[in-house]
Amino acid sequence: MNEVLKKISSYGIVPVVVIDDASQAVPLAKALCDGGLPVAEVTFRTAQAAEAIGRIAKEVPDMLVGAGTVLTCEQADRAISAGAQFIVSPGLNTKVVKHCMEKGVPITPGTSSPSDMEAALELGLDVVKFFPAEQLGGVAYLKAVSGPFTSLKFMPTGGINAANLNEYLSFSKIIACGGSWMVKPELIKAGDFAAVTRLVREAINTMLGFELAHVGINCENEALAEETAKTLCALFGFEYKPGNSSIFAGSAVECMKSPYLGKNGHIAIKTNSVDRAVANLTSRGIRFDESSRKTDAKGATKAIYLAGEFAGFALHLVQK
Repeated sequence: MNEVLKKISSYGIVPVVVIDDASQAVPLAKALCDGGLPVAEVTFRTAQAAEAIGRIAKEVPDMLVGAGTVLTCEQADRAISAGAQFIVSPGLNTKVVKHCMEKGVPITPGTSSPSDMEAALELGLDVVKFFPAEQLGGVAYLKAVSGPFTSLKFMPTGGINAANLNEYLSFSKIIACGGSWMVKPELIKAGDFAAVTRLVREAINTMLGFELAHVGINCENEALAEETAKTLCALFGFEYKPGNSSIFAGSAVECMKSPYLGKNGHIAIKTNSVDRAVANLTSRGIRFDESSRKTDAKGATKAIYLAGEFAGFALHLVQK
């Protein structure tokens, strides 16, 4: 997968924005970044689109900005010249796809049927847009038609919002979802960028679904771990669950057989996607202990510790 598309996958959500006034482009980009989503697809539905992309690319260099609703090679050229790092189109136009590929810019054309998906594979694409997602039957339809295309990944757009976002992202063939619910045109026109930042943060919290998994207690030795776990189980009716390096009292408390990270122990936070959580927290200046990263057979992160301690505890992200 192209590096730009990998980055989009790590964000999970692509705000699809319509900008009628280019002077609002930079404040909007900063609002998205402040909310934790340094990515935007600026649609080429308005005369100000290329100018907006140019301003974002110049003044908010950390922003991953792309162009959407690109219908022609001429539009693609204007978008790329302005600074667009990726191109999105509503349908699969072979001429536009080949043109962008020749320029080395990733394009995700719209697909709505197995025929479109087959054509995309023939062109050498590994990620396509699925549009209009909800109107076509949503994730259930996508699961049904995408089965034969094992190497193809999707970026659905159309009718996706906070209520159905995780339904889409739970499907492993989906790298990210495009949506406009956090960047409504009326908010942009009104200059209410604080609302944009708030809605973006809400969307990210919905996507990541952070929850307390358990608290780990550093015990001096195995005997103390056993004693601590058994006491908790006796007091509260928790299930006693011995393991190689620790003993769980139910699912809430892990008693370490020897001290591990954190002066007092660790706090484990579960999330819908450890990799997306890491990308989001990293964009907010949080560092991670890479030596603690654990991955599955496909390379997805299952668990990782944040760098440093918090009130004497290490923080640990784990996959739900």
